This record gives sequence, C-alpha cells and structure tokens, in this order.
Amino acid sequence: MRSRRSLTRRIAPAAAALACALLLAACGEKQDVISPTSQHPFSVMLDWFPNADHAALFDAIDHGYFKAAGMEVHAVTPSESAEPLKLLAAGKVDMAISYEPEVLTARDQGLKVVSIAALVQRPLTSIIALPASHVHSVADLAGKQVGTAGIPYQAAELHTALQSAGVSPSKVTEVNVGFNLVQSMLSGRVAATLGGFWNYEAIQLELMHRHPLVIPVDKAGVPTYDELVLVVREDEARHGGRELRAFLQALTHGENDVRSDPAAAAALIQKANPSLEPKLERISIERTLPASVPSGGKPYGWQQPVAWARFGEWMYEKGLLKQDPNAQGMPPFTNEYLPGQGI
Repeated sequence: MRSRRSLTRRIAPAAAALACALLLAACGEKQDVISPTSQHPFSVMLDWFPNADHAALFDAIDHGYFKAAGMEVHAVTPSESAEPLKLLAAGKVDMAISYEPEVLTARDQGLKVVSIAALVQRPLTSIIALPASHVHSVADLAGKQVGTAGIPYQAAELHTALQSAGVSPSKVTEVNVGFNLVQSMLSGRVAATLGGFWNYEAIQLELMHRHPLVIPVDKAGVPTYDELVLVVREDEARHGGRELRAFLQALTHGENDVRSDPAAAAALIQKANPSLEPKLERISIERTLPASVPSGGKPYGWQQPVAWARFGEWMYEKGLLKQDPNAQGMPPFTNEYLPGQGI
C-alpha cells in the first residue's frame, strides 16, 4: 500500500487536473434556453426499486418539468443492481442512477460512462448493529461476524474501518448475507452489517423499536464519496450538452419541490412503488435531504473534485481498480451541465 504522504502528493495534482478537465462538452452557456417543439422519450434506469433517493426524479416527472424541456422521461426499474451501467453503456437506456464506486469500477472495466451529477453527496452505506450484539463502536467488532452484501468494495470498506479502529481484519469474520442485511441481524446470524443505508435499513430498524447503532462508513475511516450519481455515456456527455443541461434544470425544480413538501414527495414514491411503507419513505426523504445539499453554495448535483480524486485513489490502493483513475485522461465525472455551470 502506498503511504499517506504519497496519497496526498498524488491527490493535489489529480484534483487540479480534474478541475481543468471538467469541460467535457463543446457547448457550455451557463443558462441554455430550452424551447421544445416536440417531446421525445428519455429513459432513466434506477439503481434499485423506486424509493426516497429518487424523490426529485419522480417529482419532476409528475409536475411536468421534463416535458417542459421536451423530454418524456420514464423511470425504469432494473431486474438486478448490476444491470444499470451495463445497459447504459450498451445504449439500452439514456441515463442510469448508480454509485460512485460502481462508476469507477465500470470505467476500469472499459465501459465509457461518466457521472454528471450527484443525487446524494455523501455515503449512505453504514455499519449497523443491534443492542443485543453489544457493539458500541467499530472496535467492538473484533471476534464477531459481520454481514455484507458480497460487494468487493464493501469488504474493502470494512477492512479500512477495522484498521482505522486498530482492529486486524483477520479478527472479524465477514459473511455474505446478500441483501438480507436486516434479517441477518434480527435472526442473530451476524453481530453487525456493512452495506445497509442510514436512510433506509437503519430507519426500518428504528421503526421496529430496535434502537440500532449506525456508523456511516465515512465516519469510520473510509474516504467520503457520492453515494448516488446520475450517469450517461461519454459520447452523450461530449455532444448532448443541451439536453443534459435541460434535464438537470428540470431535476433541480423537482428537488426544490421535495424540500418544500417531503410528504407530497413520499406520496409520489408510494404511487410508483405501492409495496413501500409510507412512514418509512417520508422519514427517509426528510433525513436524506441534508445529504443532497452541496457545500460552499454549489448547485444541486455538484461533485467535489478532491473527493473523487481521493476516493478513486483509495479504490486503486485497495486493489479494487486495475488502473489509477486519477492518471487517466478522461475524468470520471463532470459538473459542466449543472445549473449555472459551464463556460
């Protein structure tokens, strides 16, 4: 593993290069004037089933903000979580919602995709434990079983958290529980899990009066990253700037609505996915809203260059990527199409 000093030296120039390389498109007026003469279909594949994380998208669809920009936007639910970026790269959908680690992994595997906005500005992924496990901190995981969804970067996040707490990863048994994270804790199969979200599984357990311990991974030694991002093909990022800017302007209107009336937004999500529990969705939306606000007065969707550089370096150092993403010519994200941005 490279030293922390090496990491610092590499991130500074990498961040500068990223900042200079953010202009992926030829067009770039800060405010495109959209005057649609017709509607055309535009598909957005979700990362999972409709939930609180998608509130701005469903609000913008319901209120006609995309139609005003000339787009008939349809949300598509994937059959499995690994599907969105593959289908996007293959041209089967126009846009996908995914995760920063997944974007970096896909690009490392040769998929020509790029993130154009962050829906959630920090990790939702958390270490979660119930009182019966007697886990009060990461250090208390020593000698216990911890469940994950079997995703490689989650194992790396667990190891980083343990090492940051002074615990050798060899002292903890990792168990692949798939997506049965909550049930594996309730049944006592594992003492804790890493992979559940503080804005979803943790709230589920709260509503069951289980009083969970919740430690977001960025509070446990893992570099911060954007949990959810909007992703398009690189060619679209180069040549479809006008449409992408219009999409993000419409999405920003949706996000403003969600902030004004979280309960109404929860009702829209409930309509899209009737199997959801209404109270859970409303609380989830309310708690997620602060995590969608960029720091420093930046527009909704802003992605921090230094954070992307640091997290990419961490993935590379952990052996999750074959190539250093900060040494590539094309950056993995752009803020070019956010409202008020561009040249």
